This record gives sequence, C-alpha cells and structure tokens, in this order.
Amino acid sequence: MNNLRERLLELAVHGNKAFTESLNPGVKNILGLGVPDVRRLAREIAAGDWRAYLAHAPHEYMEERMLHGMVLGAIRDIPLQERLQLIADFIPLISSWSICDTVVPMLKFTVRHPEEVWAFIDPYFHARDEYAVRFAVVMTMSYYVHAEYLPRLFTRLDAVTHEGYYVRMAIAWAVSVCYVKFPTETEQYLQNNRLDSFTQNKAIQKIRESYRVTPEDKERVRRYKR
Repeated sequence: MNNLRERLLELAVHGNKAFTESLNPGVKNILGLGVPDVRRLAREIAAGDWRAYLAHAPHEYMEERMLHGMVLGAIRDIPLQERLQLIADFIPLISSWSICDTVVPMLKFTVRHPEEVWAFIDPYFHARDEYAVRFAVVMTMSYYVHAEYLPRLFTRLDAVTHEGYYVRMAIAWAVSVCYVKFPTETEQYLQNNRLDSFTQNKAIQKIRESYRVTPEDKERVRRYKR
C-alpha cells in the first residue's frame, strides 16, 4: 500500500487542499485530490487484484476512504450479496459528506437490483451515525426518484429522526430533486409531512434555487415555508 499512498500524494500536488478543507469543516487529514483522479484510480484498482487492495486498504486520509468506497462500485463480476456486505463494512468509514456523495454515484449496480438494494439501505434510515443516514437518503435520491418508489421514499424521509446537519441537508436536497421530477406529488408532500422547520425551509430554498423549476412554481412553493 506504500505505492498507493505515494500515488495519492503525487495526485495531491495537482489538487486543492485548502478548497477541499473549506468544504469539509472539521474533517481531518484531507489531501485535496480532485474527485476525477480518485475515480480513475478506483477503476484501475477494481480492474486488478481488488481483493488484495481491500485486505489492506488505508484509511488515514479522507480520499483514501473515498477511494475504498469507489472501488466497491467499480468492481465487476461480483455476487450482489458479497458486494452489499463489502458496502456494509465500508459505511462506518464514511466520515464526511464528500465521501458519501462521491461514492454513491459509483454504486450504479443499484439500477439492476433496485428491490434488493432498497432492502439493504432501509435500516440505515434509522442508524445512529449521521453519515450512515445520509448515505441512505442520498442513495434513494440518486436511484429511487421514480413514480413507483415515490410514496415509499417520502415515508422514509418522514420517519428519519436523526437531527444531524448533514442528514437534514440531504433530506432537503432529496425533496428538491423529487420536486423537479414530480412537482405535483412533491408539493402535496410539502403540504403534509413531518419534517422539522429547518429541513422544510431548506427544501423550499433548494427548489427555488433550481433552474429546472419555473418562476411560477418557485413563487407558489413559498407558501409552504414555516
């Protein structure tokens, strides 16, 4: 793993440590790598002896944890249940919103196994760890904003009790994504839900900031601000 650390340090020379740190307040050991660089490295590892990598994967730096999660999404030809177990082992390593939000887009296998993956992430809506809950919310927002899942998605968002900032911001983000795709159903949800006022108002703010929402709709959702 020394060679891997050296490669990460070399890539960090072209990164922006100060900027990345400003986006992740309170998170320690940040190299400042660009996400595309981490993604390319993850695909390279996944195409090789990824089991050897996972057996000794380092986690000192935020980007090393990010790399670990991305590899799990980039692996091909792996049984679903084995992949899900590897992801379950990884979730406790999520220590920033950046890790969560850059790893989730790599988990595209979800599209092929929606029900199985939903069953997997469902317990995390009630997890104690802030980033485990955020992981569940961002997963549903990324892969389940479809007509057949929308009622289930709203039910899960309503049931979240974790008060962490990054959980509430993820829920607000998810509601805004739902509004873009399903404005009528999401407006009904804005009228009747169990979200706290902070999350409700942040969701409305994000809807109003979207360039995919008409000026008329932006004005109308203001009435649901608390």
